[in-house]
Amino acid sequence: MTQATEYIDAVAATLKQRDPNQPEFQEAVGNFLKTITPVFEKHPEYIKANILARLTEPERAIQFQVPWQDDQGTMQVNRGFRVQFNSAIGPYKGGLRLHPSVNLSIVKFLGFEQIFKNSLTGLPIGGAKGGSDFNPKGKSDAEIMRFCQSFMTELQKYIGPDLDVPAGDIGVGGREIGYLYGQYKRLRGSERGVLTGKGLSYGGSLARTEATGYGLIYYTDAMLQANGDAINGKKILVSGAGNVAIYAIQKAQQRGAKVISASDSNGYVIDENGIDVDVLKQVKEVERGRMSDYAAKVPTAEYHEGSVWDADVQYDIALPCATQNEIDADRAARVIKNGAKAVAEGANMPSTPDAIAAYQKAGLLYGPAKAANAGGVAVSALEMSQNSRRLSDSFETVDGELKDIMETLFANSVAAAKEYGEDGNYLAGANIAGFTKVADAMLAQGW
Repeated sequence: MTQATEYIDAVAATLKQRDPNQPEFQEAVGNFLKTITPVFEKHPEYIKANILARLTEPERAIQFQVPWQDDQGTMQVNRGFRVQFNSAIGPYKGGLRLHPSVNLSIVKFLGFEQIFKNSLTGLPIGGAKGGSDFNPKGKSDAEIMRFCQSFMTELQKYIGPDLDVPAGDIGVGGREIGYLYGQYKRLRGSERGVLTGKGLSYGGSLARTEATGYGLIYYTDAMLQANGDAINGKKILVSGAGNVAIYAIQKAQQRGAKVISASDSNGYVIDENGIDVDVLKQVKEVERGRMSDYAAKVPTAEYHEGSVWDADVQYDIALPCATQNEIDADRAARVIKNGAKAVAEGANMPSTPDAIAAYQKAGLLYGPAKAANAGGVAVSALEMSQNSRRLSDSFETVDGELKDIMETLFANSVAAAKEYGEDGNYLAGANIAGFTKVADAMLAQGW
């Protein structure tokens, strides 16, 4: 056993002892540690500085109560979280998630992944994440407004344009960002750079809504082209029907692919003629309906309950864009059986470790979330830059920068994997490229 292996194993053992009841966080760290040994073998100075121990422990983890009044006049209380994980290369940056499943483990896993995702963009932003176990589904606009105002009343103590810049995530779209920013402005004044994903009328960026989905397709196409292929003409299975899925579907179809599915927490639709993006937007963004409502509007769409990854259909590319751990080993086996040659992740950690192992054993091209879905935070950082300049860039300018960032990100991951003896392993490449930049910044600053 090498010094590097002993060191990594010791850090992993300490984390398991400290945080035994945080499975999502343990999974994220475990996936990362599996790929990083060659870096520590080449750079013993990272071991001497105990970089891993400091990188896997958040700089700050904040938990607070969020009291709010429902429409019946009853006071409700939710938990709020903000985990500020690492600021070595810039202010903390990461989204806010509103979902009943949100707990400290999930926020820590998301924040840990965000460190490397943000590093990979090449932009000066550190890693953070936050949210609440509040469920926005079924709530009135007034209830969501009151919740967001209460949430921000506490969160504003810990954020700022040069300190920590939250954005949206699951359950947090333009409506929620507007309410959050309105409350921040009441309490702290007009600091537009404190939140990203804002409306265009008060400091938002063109192409931000599309960014994660578009970026996913730019990354996927770059990965295919590096292997002598292209996205044009491919049949794609997508999970999810939120922001990431909708705009991944749109961009994929603009590039000549056919996307045959979309899903939500109740079920999924399959349409061999291709998903109608305009109808999907109407159902999910305007009506806030379900995929069963989409099927009722599109005669060629077949609705099924359950997970789209259990569907027995043929496709070339899998794009999981819903939530963490949606594809396990059994579903990965079905993905492979159904003919997929590539998987690129639009959601955060949608594949379990066993699923990832199955992809790699079968020789699928695998684009990990921290690289493939980095487009959203990349454009968030561009929004921060626009806010600082008090200027707004055109859609074409932002979209062009996004495309360049995603293609450069992929190329850097390829180069890092090759340098450390993991040629063709895009997971290892993304982890290594993201990690070494942060580790070098920590050393340079005396951390």
